Parts: sequence; C-alpha cells; structure tokens
Amino acid sequence: MTMTDIASRTSTHVSHRPWGRFEQFTHNEHTTVKVITVEPGRRLSKQRHDHRGELWQVLDGPVDVDVDEHSWSATAGEVIWVPQGSVHRLGNSSRREARVLEVAFGNFDENDIERLEDDFAR
Repeated sequence: MTMTDIASRTSTHVSHRPWGRFEQFTHNEHTTVKVITVEPGRRLSKQRHDHRGELWQVLDGPVDVDVDEHSWSATAGEVIWVPQGSVHRLGNSSRREARVLEVAFGNFDENDIERLEDDFAR
C-alpha cells in the first residue's frame, strides 16, 4: 500500500520544512498508538476487530504480515493499512526483535479482539 492509499483512508499528511519533513498520521481523531515488539520466532494471534482499523509502520524488521488473503515480509519503513474487520497477523521469523508502530483508529478495546488462531491458546 502506498502513502497515497493510506492518505485516502487516514489523515496522513506530509509537510516539508527547511530541515526535512514530517509525516502526520492523525489529526484530532480518536486514536490509540502503540509500539509492538515481536520476539524472534513468535507471532501474534490471527485476529480481527469490529470497532477499529489499524495503521502499521514497520520500525525495524523484517516482519511477517498477513492481511486478509495477502501475506508478505515487510521491511523497515513500510506502512500497512489494516481495515476494520480484516483478518490480520504479525509475526517474526527472523533472529532479532522486530518492532511495529501501530496507530489504531476507532474505539480501542482489547476485548474487541476476535482470535481466529493463537499459538498461546488464548
């Protein structure tokens, strides 16, 4: 997904300044921001949410990404949009920790996780 695709779904805005630029992912919206660290050889549950969409930016990776029927290895800097209701999962098949910045749009509640598969039997 390109930054243009994300901009059409979120409030992403790039503003250029004399010193460089900044990317604004939200502006006066109901959001929750987290940094997710996935240990080597681990993965989150395959899940979906009824009340929020998520924007992921890979901070360091690679990280394994599944969104609906698409699966790929995302590298640092890649931005992924996970629409509300989409089946998704993050994993780490590398030998070092991988981190992803997550911006959730909508009503954030951990009870909104519908786990479809889970390596930890939750």
